[in-house]
Amino acid sequence: MRKSIGGAMSLTLNNQFKKLYQKGDSQVYPSVVVYAKRNGQKNNRLGITVSKKIGKAVTRNRAKRRLREVYRTNSAQLSTGFDFVLVARGRTATVPFSKLNADFLHAADKLGVLKNE
Repeated sequence: MRKSIGGAMSLTLNNQFKKLYQKGDSQVYPSVVVYAKRNGQKNNRLGITVSKKIGKAVTRNRAKRRLREVYRTNSAQLSTGFDFVLVARGRTATVPFSKLNADFLHAADKLGVLKNE
């Protein structure tokens, strides 16, 4: 695993993603799908998935950059000890950043991974 944005480690292995898809909780929004599951560690781990259905390489990379930035800007508000996978949807690369950010925060809130402040 390598270090990622926002102090989270990266999920890199296929079986880590599969485990999260099968046993994790998820929230679906038009701009992003968020999966979360406790990992039994002291830090968070992050994985980002962008299908080729989203578009060509430029569009996929833009979607990944935007999802990394959404996670980075909100990582201080997230509880620790979770695995997250952010899945890009068709609108991820084009929706206003404020809407993408709001969708991520709503999903995190419904998943119960926001810190109680």
